[in-house]
Amino acid sequence: MQNANINEITFEQVSSDWLLFKKNKIKESTYLNYKFIIQTRFLRVLGNKTLEQLLKYNFNDFIQNLNKNLSNKTVKDNVSILKSILRYAEAKYDINFKLNLVSSPSLEKKDIEIFSEKDRKKLEKRCLKSDDIKHLGILISLYTGLRIGEICALKWKDIDFENRILSITHTLQRVYVGRKNTKIIYTTPKTHKSIRKIPLAKLLYDKLKEVSKNYSENDFILTGREDTWVEPLGYRYTYILMLKKCKIRYKNYHVLRHTFATRCIKVGMDTKSLSEILGHASVDITLNIYVHSSMETKQRYINKL
Repeated sequence: MQNANINEITFEQVSSDWLLFKKNKIKESTYLNYKFIIQTRFLRVLGNKTLEQLLKYNFNDFIQNLNKNLSNKTVKDNVSILKSILRYAEAKYDINFKLNLVSSPSLEKKDIEIFSEKDRKKLEKRCLKSDDIKHLGILISLYTGLRIGEICALKWKDIDFENRILSITHTLQRVYVGRKNTKIIYTTPKTHKSIRKIPLAKLLYDKLKEVSKNYSENDFILTGREDTWVEPLGYRYTYILMLKKCKIRYKNYHVLRHTFATRCIKVGMDTKSLSEILGHASVDITLNIYVHSSMETKQRYINKL
């Protein structure tokens, strides 16, 4: 298409067209997330600007302003969406925003946080003794590395007791459907790799087998009911209360996943297997996050030279 209309077409129009273009290619939760980011972070500043104005616009200033209130990771993700919208406009209207000059914030690699063995055992012991089925989720995460949305979506039918395997087929999350309104979505995971099967450790298997006798296969594990679930925000509260009962300093729920993965590495699990269990998109992600040789290991090899 010729670029004769770029002095009339606004960013808001282009972003709306881009969303329609993307809608049938992505999951509903991803679509709603994109829509929320565009409405709350892009349109206020960029919405009324025409494509002609945007050709001269300093997007790096816009990105720096985003960085004042958001984490580098969030800004980086937002910039990726913004660039995708602008590339769509480039292709459709035969223009060039010189996106190679638009920079994203760098991400500092942080050491992962895990529970100490003492605290992990405290959590495990409390969960095993608890009569509250909601506490099963914490135990499951300690022994499978499941994300909180995956825990909330688990049903008893996802456990194959004969073969001792847990299947991850869904996730549960609250998403924005407008600037203020939200809804819960029970859906398949975002990536194909997140749909996976995980062998059950004996301790976890025995506990789940014992509790499962009281429920039907379509019941959610955390509620024991088919028509009622616990959403991630609510389950974080359950988790925080558990930490307080155990007198353990607060760490976010994802630390359960990190603790599980670190334990797997320590007992010698190969990176490929761990990557598949965690549902990572690639082995490289697992390597970058969890596989780090210690100084002692480096010294041992250096001494062999």
